[in-house]
Amino acid sequence: MHDLSNILGQITPIEQNWMERAKERQDRLTKPPQSLGKLEEIACRLAAIQQTLRPVVDRKRIVIFAGDHGITEEGVSPYPVEVTAQMVANFLNGGAAINALARTAGAELVIVDAGVKAAIPPIDISGKAVRFVQKPVRQGTRNFARGPALTREETLSAISLGYEMAID
Repeated sequence: MHDLSNILGQITPIEQNWMERAKERQDRLTKPPQSLGKLEEIACRLAAIQQTLRPVVDRKRIVIFAGDHGITEEGVSPYPVEVTAQMVANFLNGGAAINALARTAGAELVIVDAGVKAAIPPIDISGKAVRFVQKPVRQGTRNFARGPALTREETLSAISLGYEMAID
């Protein structure tokens, strides 16, 4: 597990002047102002992070973290926990919208079992454009209406898993 203080120490705030410069550039492009919505915000943030008005994304990756939430015991979801495992199987089979989006974007697709409660049906992913990582923090979270969803150690493990997938 990675040391959380080291991970947090690597995160630096973006410089606001880069956000402003990126927004000014977006506003000069041939399009109605803010017509790209959230995409413009993402583009400006990326420009600020890279400190350039022409940011580059060398490696595209979509990472989906799958897990079940104990709060569903309270009837807040119309879907039983078995649906999560079925969705993961569909991602692995290439039959979900995210698969089409990844293909269109030329992005690597990584599905992470971070805590799926039900058994994921076995899927042969050889030859498929998807990578499957099984590193459950636990088999679904606890019901946070009755106590903490995760222990401190489980929470740190989940953060570490996210960091690991980001730098992988």
